[in-house]
Amino acid sequence: MELRDDQPTVREIGNRTYLVADVEPLDVDGVRTVEVGVALWVIGFVALLPFYGRLRDAGHGWMLWTCAAGAGLGLLGLEYCRRRKRARAALREAAGSAGSAA
Repeated sequence: MELRDDQPTVREIGNRTYLVADVEPLDVDGVRTVEVGVALWVIGFVALLPFYGRLRDAGHGWMLWTCAAGAGLGLLGLEYCRRRKRARAALREAAGSAGSAA
């Protein structure tokens, strides 16, 4: 990391003034975020499971199935993020090998 004393860019749009800092975007693949989300849905499902009878009798049985659906959809999202991460790594590798071959 390089520390610089660069000043942010000033942009004026209409009657507002914005400061725009020169910040590199994060290289985030989302895998850890989705894993945490799936874990929370599973914890919610397991926590509600002993109370399913009471929830169903009160008309709130949908809460348990919402947790199950959240975990299931999260697993699909996790696979999507993992595939995207692998594809981006393959693109970086291909760009790196193409640059060294030239």
